[in-house]
Amino acid sequence: MSDQQNRSTEEKLRANETLFRFISEHVEDVIWTADIATGKFTYLSPSVQKLRGYSPEECMQQTIADALLPHSLETANAMLANAIGSRKPGDDSVFRFLAQLDQRRKDGSSVPTEVACSLIFDEQGRPLRLIGVTRDITERKQAEEAIAAEKERLATTLRSIGDGVITTDVQGNVVIVNRAAEELTGWTQTDAIGHPLEEVFCIVDETTGAPCENPVANVLSRREVTEMDSRTVLVSRDGTRRNIADSGSPILNADGGIIGVVLVFRDVTEKRILMETLQRTDKLDAIGVLAGGIAHDFNNLLAGIFGYIHLADRRCDPDSEVSRLLHNALSVLSRARNLTQQMLTFSKGGAPIRRRADLRLLVRESTAFALSGSNVSSEFHLAPDLALCDVDVHQIAQVIDNLVINAKQAMPEGGMLKVEASNVDRDGSGATPAPGRYVKISISDTGDGIPASLQQRIFDPFFTTKPGGNGLGLATSHAIVQKHDGHMEVTSTVGEGSTFHIYLPVSTEAHDDAAGHAAVVHRGEGLVLLMDDESFILELTGEMIASMGYRVITGREGREILAFAQQLQSRGEVPICAVLDLTIPGGMGGRETVRGLHRLFPHLPVFASSGYSEDPVMAHPAQFEFIDSIPKPYVLEELMVLFNRHLTHEKVATDEAEK
Repeated sequence: MSDQQNRSTEEKLRANETLFRFISEHVEDVIWTADIATGKFTYLSPSVQKLRGYSPEECMQQTIADALLPHSLETANAMLANAIGSRKPGDDSVFRFLAQLDQRRKDGSSVPTEVACSLIFDEQGRPLRLIGVTRDITERKQAEEAIAAEKERLATTLRSIGDGVITTDVQGNVVIVNRAAEELTGWTQTDAIGHPLEEVFCIVDETTGAPCENPVANVLSRREVTEMDSRTVLVSRDGTRRNIADSGSPILNADGGIIGVVLVFRDVTEKRILMETLQRTDKLDAIGVLAGGIAHDFNNLLAGIFGYIHLADRRCDPDSEVSRLLHNALSVLSRARNLTQQMLTFSKGGAPIRRRADLRLLVRESTAFALSGSNVSSEFHLAPDLALCDVDVHQIAQVIDNLVINAKQAMPEGGMLKVEASNVDRDGSGATPAPGRYVKISISDTGDGIPASLQQRIFDPFFTTKPGGNGLGLATSHAIVQKHDGHMEVTSTVGEGSTFHIYLPVSTEAHDDAAGHAAVVHRGEGLVLLMDDESFILELTGEMIASMGYRVITGREGREILAFAQQLQSRGEVPICAVLDLTIPGGMGGRETVRGLHRLFPHLPVFASSGYSEDPVMAHPAQFEFIDSIPKPYVLEELMVLFNRHLTHEKVATDEAEK
């Protein structure tokens, strides 16, 4: 080589060295070299001082091990060992790798870096030196950590949201499924990602069962928030069907372009049931108002029919055919009266009008009535010493009727209904009623039984497992028993049948004036005030009262009665008692009239009478200045029982009178 060529080569080398030093001194990244044998740095660009806080001269006194934190040194050594061990003869003399390593700073802190490194081998394949470029990636790490934290916050938020959330890309493939959506759809996040939305979010029309329009396509076409149809049903992976309310929204990027769709939905099945329940309740309230008015007028009419037939029956030869027919008519009218009372109890749930009663006859008659015409037979085991109870016989009859009908429906192919009644003492433990003596009535069927999972719900309003059922029979019965301070429960075994148990408190009174025992008569003297807005009831009831030996003054409304009472007071005459109708359309009713009578005659016994059995006066007459109450329609014997209870006159049983 000539001198000129040597000089040219030297100039090129100097130029390259100048260029290398210019680059290494002016770039942000640190350029360095290190000896493999010693691990010491042989060159570092000036930018190392900004990166680590050490000058290049100080770093030249350090090794690679001094520069790296322990965990990063392990990573670097492993990569070097892998590079050296995996190299084969004939391979390139340079091995390159990229790693993220944490380096020590002079102040004791650390800095995350990205190192691009080349391992150079000599001709014999021995590692010779390292040449690398180190970049400070603090800002990148911070950005990555911020993104990770944001993702975690988003994931936490999505997990915490009670509504289901599903996001998709613009092709309609699932990207995110939150925990609530997993529970509602039956798809996990892992299983759902990448699947078409229609597979994961399967929605159909509640009415037709046809698949609903793809929400993603709907949102993408409208480019706005879109509410789904209110009749949408979500079918989960296991086939569970739920009514849902949902909406879809486009996901926009910074430029306003749509990059996906987010769906938000919730299970509204319970809400729908609640709304339907409230609507039914509103309808029942309206029916109750209507039923109350109809029943009041109907009871007035029944009172007339009842009374006249009863009086006719009493005046007939008891052995005649006419008497038999009239007696049968009275039995049919009793059923009509019971149905009217049940309609009122069902629609309004009034407080019970309690009278002392022997439940044996009531249970037998109600059961026979409910089973009439069916293929179910009955078997009775009623204790002969069954205690008396203070009950509303019409309401308890409704309870028995509901339970017997329920049992009959549980045995569509026929079967045996067992009815038992006995006296029991309860200690108040468990779910049983308060401590005390009770009459326990048990009604057992041989049907399919009730699953344990449903036994806690059968007394809930509107809960039913029967097609077309309204779920009110057991709920009404349960409410009636509770209003009697009693208790109701069920025991059941699937495949063997069910038994409903009713506990009713035993009466604390010793004497017996119970309905269902021998009829009574009553005789007395004096004047009775009678008020009713129906003229035929005034005539009929007046005749009943007169048949007991009393004189009767009648009035159509309270002002008339009070005017008669003032005349009696002025003459120094005191009536024996008063019977007042509570409801007088357009006039003064019983509540106002009783107060006026007591101003004139403070100790006058006043009885309330009404066709509205749900009126609180009928259940609690003493709270409204009445001494007792008698619901319409009633017959002469019931009026005699009432007078016998409160008027101090001769009380003689029918059998005694006939003697």
